[in-house]
Amino acid sequence: MSSVNGHASDAAEATPPRGATSSPVHDPVSHDAAVAPVHLPGLGLPELQQWLEDHGHERYRAAQILDWVYAKDAESLAHMTNLSKGMRASLAERVAIYHSQVTRQTVAADGTRKLLLTWPDDHAVEAVWIPAQERNTACISSQIGCPVGCRFCASGLDGMLRNLTTGEIVEQALRIRRLIAEQGDRPRGKQPDTPHLTNVVFMGVGEPLANYAAVVKAARIINAPWGLGIGARRITISTIGLPKQIRRLAGEELQINLALSLHAPDDDLRRELIPWAEAVPIAELIDACRYYFEQTGREVTLEYVLLAGVNDRPRHAARLATIAQRLRANVNLLRYNAVPGLPYERPSAASAHDFQERLRQRGINAHTRTSRGADANAACGQLRRSTGSERSAPDHSPV
Repeated sequence: MSSVNGHASDAAEATPPRGATSSPVHDPVSHDAAVAPVHLPGLGLPELQQWLEDHGHERYRAAQILDWVYAKDAESLAHMTNLSKGMRASLAERVAIYHSQVTRQTVAADGTRKLLLTWPDDHAVEAVWIPAQERNTACISSQIGCPVGCRFCASGLDGMLRNLTTGEIVEQALRIRRLIAEQGDRPRGKQPDTPHLTNVVFMGVGEPLANYAAVVKAARIINAPWGLGIGARRITISTIGLPKQIRRLAGEELQINLALSLHAPDDDLRRELIPWAEAVPIAELIDACRYYFEQTGREVTLEYVLLAGVNDRPRHAARLATIAQRLRANVNLLRYNAVPGLPYERPSAASAHDFQERLRQRGINAHTRTSRGADANAACGQLRRSTGSERSAPDHSPV
């Protein structure tokens, strides 16, 4: 199995907390066979330099190739005109920039666009462009399906098929960047006049820290000056809460943002909503997040989906405020996007406002995020499910 594509480590990262439930992960060996060409977005500069040298090419060509991929937005090797025709032909047989096909796109009234990307093994994943007045955000996925199985979420309903590779994660950001540029009236690549990608959030389908190695490497490539060049403080990794990986992330010397998807202010309710919470009490998450703040100086954000009548009562606000105070954390509230077939409902705007005000009265910096793309299968996993993409039966046996 090629160490360049990094699949060997990906499978091992998907292990859930001890005592939590899990969904099956397909053997990545078959995926390697399906995508034999080396995936350029999955390689760092030193890796590509070494690969080129191993295959009889000059190391300095790596910087030229990555400049075409990231700065010039080349779609294929054929566009790389400062490489000889012979070199381009040779590389075209061995490497590729894009592995996915855009098999579906939805556009919401507010401009949010969601892409369904299908890989050579016929598995599909979602990536979202969220436009705003001063930013363009790519919301990208880390896994195909989700092993966590949150009771209110569409992405885990059909289990998890496999981890995404580093290249597949970075390619999502490339696809969104290209989509942003294509909506402008000017040619691609002429910054800053052309609309461009400004932020990347790992908040799509999957648990990013359960695919740790691939996600962290992707974040480095997205941040690198020879890569997408997105500032570290404009990159956010969201997690349901894996304390060991949070502490490990604190030592990566990356100034990225960390968001904890809390969704409940006490262990009993959190266990009802999030199966993996059976193995990780909130107190342990608070300790890990505090460690992240101490090591990086980056405040942790608490993400909290409001479910009508479930976690949006005054007592929940009081308990959430206590947690946020202990962490010195901001709180992002989001009104639930209903998923067909699930027994949870979206709270009213007035109810959400009341919950936010109760937090603010306790000194918490709380904001209610505007729901985006509500008419475009906005909730994680909805577009993939609506297409009838492949599904695996979740495995709810203890690990």
